[in-house]
Amino acid sequence: TLEGKQRPRLPILVVDEVTRLFDTNAIVTYLMETGKVQLDPKLLGLMNFDAHRLSPAILAYLSEKGDADFGVTKELTAALIEIEKKINPYGFLSEERIPKYEDAIIWSTVYPLLASNDKVGSKFPKLMEWFSNTCRYAAFAEALAAIKPLSGKEGAKTIFICNPAAVISTFCERFARAEVSSTVKTEDMEEQSGTVVNVSNEEVAAARQAWKGQIPHSAVKGKRSGQILPLAGQRNYLITSALPYVNNVPHLGNIIGCVLSADVFARYCRVRGRNILYVSGTDEYGTATETKALEEGLTPQQICDKYHALHSEIYKWFDIGFDYFGRTTTKEQTQIGQDIFMRLYQNEYLKEMTVLQLFCEPCKRFLSDRFVEGTCPSCGYEDARGDQCDKCSRLTNSTDLKNPRCKVCGSAQVITKNSEQVFLDLPALEQKERLAEWLEKASEQWTPNARHIAKSWMKEGLKERCITRDLKWGTPVPLDKFKEKVFYVWFDAPIGYISMTANYTSNWKQWWINSSKDVEIEYYQFMAKDNVPFHSILFPASLKGTKEPWTLVRHLIATEYLNYEDGKFSKSRGVGVFGTDVMETGIPADIWRFYLIYVRPESQDSAFSWDDFMTKNNSELLNNLGNFVNRSLTFLEKFFHSEVPTIVMSEDDYRVVAEVNREIVEYINLLELCKLRDALRQILAISKIGNVYFQSQKPWTLTKNAADRQRCGTVCGVGAQIVFLLMTLLDPFMPGVARTIREQLNVSKPIFSLSLLPFLSPGHKIGKVSPLFQKLELDMIEKLRKKYAGNQAERKEKEAKKLKSPSKSSSVVSTDSGNNNANNASDTASTGGGAAADPAEVAKLEAEIAKQGNLVRDLKTKKADKTEIDKEVQALLKLKFQLGLLSGNETPVNDSKSKKKGTNKKK
Repeated sequence: TLEGKQRPRLPILVVDEVTRLFDTNAIVTYLMETGKVQLDPKLLGLMNFDAHRLSPAILAYLSEKGDADFGVTKELTAALIEIEKKINPYGFLSEERIPKYEDAIIWSTVYPLLASNDKVGSKFPKLMEWFSNTCRYAAFAEALAAIKPLSGKEGAKTIFICNPAAVISTFCERFARAEVSSTVKTEDMEEQSGTVVNVSNEEVAAARQAWKGQIPHSAVKGKRSGQILPLAGQRNYLITSALPYVNNVPHLGNIIGCVLSADVFARYCRVRGRNILYVSGTDEYGTATETKALEEGLTPQQICDKYHALHSEIYKWFDIGFDYFGRTTTKEQTQIGQDIFMRLYQNEYLKEMTVLQLFCEPCKRFLSDRFVEGTCPSCGYEDARGDQCDKCSRLTNSTDLKNPRCKVCGSAQVITKNSEQVFLDLPALEQKERLAEWLEKASEQWTPNARHIAKSWMKEGLKERCITRDLKWGTPVPLDKFKEKVFYVWFDAPIGYISMTANYTSNWKQWWINSSKDVEIEYYQFMAKDNVPFHSILFPASLKGTKEPWTLVRHLIATEYLNYEDGKFSKSRGVGVFGTDVMETGIPADIWRFYLIYVRPESQDSAFSWDDFMTKNNSELLNNLGNFVNRSLTFLEKFFHSEVPTIVMSEDDYRVVAEVNREIVEYINLLELCKLRDALRQILAISKIGNVYFQSQKPWTLTKNAADRQRCGTVCGVGAQIVFLLMTLLDPFMPGVARTIREQLNVSKPIFSLSLLPFLSPGHKIGKVSPLFQKLELDMIEKLRKKYAGNQAERKEKEAKKLKSPSKSSSVVSTDSGNNNANNASDTASTGGGAAADPAEVAKLEAEIAKQGNLVRDLKTKKADKTEIDKEVQALLKLKFQLGLLSGNETPVNDSKSKKKGTNKKK
């Protein structure tokens, strides 16, 4: 103790009279921002690792409260191994020959452990050498001399004394509160109406200072005219999502695995004012297209045109904000693909080889990968494709399949024949282009599963890979000897990102081949894990083999698989819920976006569940988020004439702001690392803080007494500021809901901030308030579950039988909002097997549908604002489902305010 007081936690950065920073990550971040040094994702990743793994493990270990049951030693060892791996050849964590930010952060965290000469340090000689060398550097030695930090258990205690809310991972959760309870002073942990607010005085002081500061301008750029090109002197973001095959309708697993995940990150970047280009499109070449064309009796081009339009419609409905959504069947694709091929050929990275290829005797044709199915040689899955097994994700050669069968005719009369093909010489590329070295460094920013898959490929040893096929539908091989062949789709498809950019702008090389040191491009790729081998090895190897300075992936973001209930989604077999299905449910797109991100399979497989879908909507959206937004704005509307009142902040209010600020920081850290699922949960945490704040302050009682009027205004005013913040944070995830909140707040743009601020000035007039969400009822969900059971073929068969049956409705309500008229509305008037519908009610609804359909068409013709169109489309869908319910056809959109016909009123 010092003069009878508790020894202060050191080091500490004194910013001003009221603001003191004690957390190393916070200190480094503040100093870098003050010095205008940009925080890169790698450093943010290290900070995240330090905060969530290394620091908790060290604190738990030193506390002597952890035991074998908690796995403390195991967790600490794993964390220290990770740190040792990050030490560069010069002996430091930075990429330079001297210690820098990275070293300062980790050194401060490990000091209490390594300075105590604990036995665990002897297991890590490389780490101990780094620690000793760092201690000898002048700046570090001076800090030690000035601070004289404690080590061991006493060093851990000082951290908890100052920061009782230090993040403690689950294995040492018991220690966190047990240790704090005996050491923390009341001013560091105060009780507010029965709720413990776990924020430190330093956090409260920072919240107070930020609240009194200047409100930043919105970083959102207006409608951009012209082309988006990379800008010198700043970081530019190139974002692509794996190209969906054009051979079918995408299911929910496809959507969250690529386009939706990329869209959330792209929108986040835009809200922050970053210069980004988000490109994707349909993958239209290859055997999948030819197979689908054979099934539907169309030409490959007709299939591509049909499904490209369908994909575009679905993604537009999901509010996916592409800067350009293209396709691979373009002249730019042919030119760029053939140019890359010829450069590889000239650089001697291509080889001609004879291969055994499957040949269907009844069809008299060679069978490319997608024309073959059989038993996987690795896992025994009976329906593996000729190029990859959907179950174990192993890449296969069609000739390795057991019991192969032709997908065209179904025959097992399949033999092998010789065929001349072109191979990409991956072993030569690995040696000459130093692929392993590139992968080791590039994959630092990749998701763990992407890193594991890519490194497993390298570990097994790269082999020559065939990049041509005996097909007609594809990019022609530009060699006379192989003019009857086309590129293999997985050599050709990733080039689509480049050709689509070329379709978007003639200056495409500024994004893709840019050797300027002044232009920094961060390339993000989003995909499911089955696409990783092609994007992590084949595509980069092909680009490096051209000897040109291509933009290569820095952030490969891969998801695991999203399953459907107790089984698997399957586009080829029509199992699960598909994009066209969700458009027919009448449930708004943002609800689907929310749930898909909520269950996004980031670290392991997850599943779409109808019950959970209903539960999350009703609990997280309706009762938590929607409840807070609605009650906050309704109070302003009811008691303050829809105007933001004057706010007079108390210490308790600043503590709430500090709590919210903590969640904002975590939200930012998670989104920078593309951990979208966890970032979404931070938003819900903030709305929960808001609900607790309202519940504890009880503005409904404060408004009854004139003396409490000012306090009531403050509570409602703070609530409105939290609503504004939630609107901004929601924008990447639920853009439609964010737009609605902006309308209710009467503001035009979100403002991104690192802190909760008084965004709305006193006297600001809000708009009309209405509920954001509707309750989903169990009977509705059960009907949807039943409707989408089985596969698409079985559903069509059931629907066909229903249409033929005289006891069933003769038609299905159309969901094409652009082609509604009185005729298709009247088709729904026939009744189901129950009681006959009231003709007057049917006629009334038909008239309303016809009128609403005309309104939607007029708005589209006039190219009205998307928000207005979406609102009217939703109204149209609700009317249709009301008619469907009346006629016994469809599941209605639930409206908690409406009553079904025949429902007994409350007595």
